[in-house]
Amino acid sequence: MTFRLPRPGRRRFLQISASLATMGLPAAQAAPQDQEDLHHWQGIALGADASLTLYHPDRAAADNLIATCLAEVARLEKVFSLYRPDSAISRLNRDGHLDAPPLELVELLSLSRQIGDATVGAFDPTVQPLWDLYARHFAAPDANPAGPSRESIRAVRERVGLSAIDVGASEIRFGKPEMAITLNGIAQGYITDRIVELLKANGMTHALADMGEVRALGTRPDGTPWSVGLEDAALPGHIASTIPLADRAVSTSGGYGLHFDGAERFNHIFDPHTGETSDSFLAVSVVARSAALADGLSTAFSVMSLPDMRTTARRFDLQVHVTALDGSRFML
Repeated sequence: MTFRLPRPGRRRFLQISASLATMGLPAAQAAPQDQEDLHHWQGIALGADASLTLYHPDRAAADNLIATCLAEVARLEKVFSLYRPDSAISRLNRDGHLDAPPLELVELLSLSRQIGDATVGAFDPTVQPLWDLYARHFAAPDANPAGPSRESIRAVRERVGLSAIDVGASEIRFGKPEMAITLNGIAQGYITDRIVELLKANGMTHALADMGEVRALGTRPDGTPWSVGLEDAALPGHIASTIPLADRAVSTSGGYGLHFDGAERFNHIFDPHTGETSDSFLAVSVVARSAALADGLSTAFSVMSLPDMRTTARRFDLQVHVTALDGSRFML
C-alpha cells in the first residue's frame, strides 16, 4: 500500500482547481502591441502552481485551446497520480502488474530507464517504498527523530531497482514483491512536454507552458526569449535569478520543497544507492531540450557528485544552476 503524507508538497499530484481565465502578463512579458493577442491561464495543476501563456489572434479560439490543454492534463493525471486509487500507476503499485498499460506510462518508464542508465542509477522511480518507509516512520507519534533504522532502510532497498520491472506494450510487471514506483520526479516535465506538443499541433509558435516544470515554445512574438525566474531555494517564494528560454525547458528539484519531519532533516528526494534523503545541495535547476529530460535529470543531480553532474551535463548539452547548502549559487 502506498502511504500518503498528510501535507502536500510541490510534487504532490492534485486535480486542477482553478477555472479557465485569460489575462495580461506583466509588462516585461509582452509589448503593448502584443497584449491584444496574449492569453494567459494561471491556476493549480498536479499540486503545483501552473500557467499557460500563448499568443493567438482569436480570443475564443485561444480559450478553447487552453481548455483543451487543461483537459489533457486532467487525462494524464489519471495515468500518473499516486493520489488517485483508480490511476494506472496506483493500480500497478497495488497489483504488481498492469495489463494493457497506457502508452504514456510505457513511454515515461522507458525514458526513466534511459535517464537511470545515463546517471548510473541516480534516477530511479522505484524509490517509492523508501518514501513510504519515511512517511510511515515520521507519522508515528513516537517517531525517532533520527529517522528509520539502518536495518529497515536496508530491507526496503531490496525492493528498489528499475531493472526489476518488465515494461512492454501489453503488460508492465514488477519482478520483486512489494515494489512500487513514483514518477513524481519526471511526470510534471513529461506532461509539460505533451502540452507544448499539443500547442504546436494546433499551430502555436509562441507559448510558454508551466505544468510544474517550464518549457518555451519558440520566443515571444518580437523574437526575444521568454524570461523565466528561478526560485531562491534559500528564500522560498523569492526569485534568485532569471534565465532566457527559447525552445528549451527548465526544471528545478530540491529537498526544500517537502520534509517528512518537523526539524526538516529528511526531505522527499532519495538516493537510490543509499536509501537516504538528499543533503548535497539546496536545489538544482536544469535547462534541457525537453521538460521531461530536465525534470528527470534535476532529480538525479540532487544526489550526484559535481564531477558526475558535469559529465552528464556535457553529454546532454545542459545548462545547470546549483544552489549550495550555504545558499550560494553557481553554474556548471
